[in-house]
Amino acid sequence: MAITPATATHSASNGTAEAIMLELVDEDGTTIGTAEKLAAHQPPGQLHRAFSVFLFDERGRLLLQQRALGKYHSPGVWSNTCCGHPYPEESPFAAAARRTYEELGVSPSLLAEAGTVRYNHPDPDSGLVEQEYNHLFVGLVQSPVRPDPEEVGATAFVTPAELAERHARDRFSAWFMTVLDAARPAVRELTGDTAGW
Repeated sequence: MAITPATATHSASNGTAEAIMLELVDEDGTTIGTAEKLAAHQPPGQLHRAFSVFLFDERGRLLLQQRALGKYHSPGVWSNTCCGHPYPEESPFAAAARRTYEELGVSPSLLAEAGTVRYNHPDPDSGLVEQEYNHLFVGLVQSPVRPDPEEVGATAFVTPAELAERHARDRFSAWFMTVLDAARPAVRELTGDTAGW
């Protein structure tokens, strides 16, 4: 697993859900077109490129975020450190670094590719559908987070045991366990598996 220093463009959140364009892909992850963000999530969903980031502190604890209550999709649920969609022709790595900074006010110290996972997860509350070809990234966070309250309601660093307890009692995103399970081999490599991931 190659680990590369991450850089992020320091810019504000970009527009409304309807105005943002996503990259549509085929089952192999090859770009086949674009669609507006909200349209791509309408049932049955259009397969599009996405990313998920998992950042850990020096103790091997995972940084979770609770999505802000004002978000149109999956508001108020807990999820991985950061997730989102590259702009058309933007690399998933650049998008992951950019959105981590925009949402949490921090740039990962290290960010490494951790594979891809394809899934179809309907959101029962909103009726929207996540048909995603998701690029996974793992990395380290070594400075305090400064969340954007329009994006993030709360954050928490958790051990595997604390995550299990929280997952049993709190609402999590429909995609969370799918992306975490797919990223686990890279997580174990990053943390040396000393934290028990």
